[in-house]
Amino acid sequence: MHKVTFIPGDGIGPEVAWAARRCLDATGVSFHWDERMAGEGAIKEFKTPLPEETLQSVRDNRIAIKGPITTPIGTGFRSVNVALRKQLNLFACVRPCRTYAGVRSPFQNVDLIIVRENTEDLYAGIEFATGEPYTQQLIKELKEHSKQPIAADAAISIKPISKSASERIIRFACEYALSHGRKKVTAIHKANIMKFTDGLFMETARRVGREYDGRLAMEDRLVDATCMQLVLKPQDFDVLVLPNLYGDILSDLCAGLIGGLGVAPGANIGDGIAVFEAVHGSAPKYAGLNKVNPIAMILSGVMMLDYLGEHDAAQRLDGAVAAVLREGRQVTYDLKPERNDPSAVGTKEMAEAIIEKMKTVKVRV
Repeated sequence: MHKVTFIPGDGIGPEVAWAARRCLDATGVSFHWDERMAGEGAIKEFKTPLPEETLQSVRDNRIAIKGPITTPIGTGFRSVNVALRKQLNLFACVRPCRTYAGVRSPFQNVDLIIVRENTEDLYAGIEFATGEPYTQQLIKELKEHSKQPIAADAAISIKPISKSASERIIRFACEYALSHGRKKVTAIHKANIMKFTDGLFMETARRVGREYDGRLAMEDRLVDATCMQLVLKPQDFDVLVLPNLYGDILSDLCAGLIGGLGVAPGANIGDGIAVFEAVHGSAPKYAGLNKVNPIAMILSGVMMLDYLGEHDAAQRLDGAVAAVLREGRQVTYDLKPERNDPSAVGTKEMAEAIIEKMKTVKVRV
């Protein structure tokens, strides 16, 4: 039995999270669900959107699946999701992007994986507000050291890129590629301009990549050129490993290649600990309407099964999702050719169709 922390989230979170949970239970894998709160609902009871008991549950169980969460204004949290990653040291964000027949998308046969470093870069949140005395002192010191002009009314963000974090994420991407039958890892950077930060990331990728000669093809590319190539020839890519900011941007770009965030699953992984979640947000205006597409959340459950070593169950659930999407009958409104199609089904009904399909689908379609 797998003990898993279950965080429904808020907005549409509970609807899609429960759809995923029902599908996971239907695989026949045994789970003990440890349900915990986070987000807006947690504030009423715990005075914080991320209660310590929720964090401790994930620390104890070492695995969680989480619905989308709204970050309330005025709580001191930049993001509950970011706080989870920092508190649990979930240094790797993994986002597969794969086309499914039946989902409208610009391309066919896209199958790539984004591996994003989660702990540093500009998203470390080291910022200094415009006009503050310390900011002005910092600007003065930076100008003296760099001999570069900086406007007196500038706000400042710091971009730390370390050798240790770069090596950890690049090695993670390589090992993930090998364990999932992938052939190539592409490290993304802007080292032609940011020679010390992105340059360090690039040099680390080249050094680590040499350890995988004969097992993986390793290359590196500039981030701007990669964006162009992704929308021209996404089939040229396999696993991409990126610093935090680029990883965030390119993971959304790649979601666009496969039909949008509604079919984009994700995981945040640390050393022996992982949280699985849909990439999309909490869409509170749709909460309680039994209307939204649960696929991203269900596919996050597929990733969790794979992580747990339940590979047969993962393939059966993925195959059932693929079959329902391909048939296009029992799908939510956003997956229909016309969004006002009266034959569209609700969140619960689509999950039920996937559960039913699992009875006949044996392997991934």
